[in-house]
This record gives sequence, C-alpha cells and structure tokens, in this order.
Amino acid sequence: MAKFKLDNVDHQILDMLIDNSRVPFTDIAKKHNVSAGTIHVRVKKMEEAGIITGSSLTVDYTKLGYSFIAYVGIYLNKTSQTKFVLERLKTIPNVTVAHITTGKFNIFCKIRAKNTLHAKDIIYLIDDIEGVLRTETMISLEESINDKKRLMHDIFDNAN
Repeated sequence: MAKFKLDNVDHQILDMLIDNSRVPFTDIAKKHNVSAGTIHVRVKKMEEAGIITGSSLTVDYTKLGYSFIAYVGIYLNKTSQTKFVLERLKTIPNVTVAHITTGKFNIFCKIRAKNTLHAKDIIYLIDDIEGVLRTETMISLEESINDKKRLMHDIFDNAN
C-alpha cells in the first residue's frame, strides 16, 4: 500500500480533530480559510486511506473513581495459550489495554482500579486464568506523557 501524502491543510485538520474529534467541519474551515466542503472531502480521503479510523472521546476515569493504574506483565505456561488468555482478559473490564510482547512477558496489560485492594482483586482474576504461569505488577505513580500530537507533528515535519 502506498504511503498517503499529507499536506499542510491535512495536517492542520488532523491537529484540530485530535484536540476535539467532535469539532464541526465549519469551525475547521473558518480557522483555515477553506470551505467546509474541502474539509469534508479531505477528512473522507484520510478515512478511506485508513489514517483516520473512527472518532473517540477521552474519559477521565479518575473523576469516576478509577484513579489507580497498574501495568501487569503476564507470563504464560506456553505461548500457544496466548489467544486463549487474551480472550479471558477481554472478559475483565478493568483490563483496558493488552499487548502481545517479546522479551520478559508474553502479554503486557494496563488495568484501572479504584484502589490497591480493587487492583489486587483484578490481578487475582488475571492470575486465575488457565495458562497464566504468574504475573508481575508495576504501579503507575503518574501518567507523565500522554501526547497524541507529538509523533504526528514529527512525522509531518520529517516528511517535508
């Protein structure tokens, strides 16, 4: 598949949509002195190229009482159990991210909990999954970087 070329207008559109995926196309158009139709066509092309996939909103889980974040490295009895374990992890709603990895762990996941006692219960659920040999947990003290734009800006700047 050929690499999709973004120009400066595309980059500015992405910049605004990353900040707020619900921003009206008319607002983007006004800010960049183009028509709303132009914005619509460009966004549609980026969707068709797979650069934009859906739209999302960010939930502040701390305001919902889920301020405890931990990362759990999972060791499996056999790597052939990966798919089975991932399917079981999907049934635990507090497991918000999971990656198949190389190196120390077979699977690495992020969990959100209310507190340490709640996290312990979630980790026990993970430990009880058939095929899990053991887990190793790291507590997140603070999310210091969560930047959706920095890499996009670097890609755009280095493409020109």
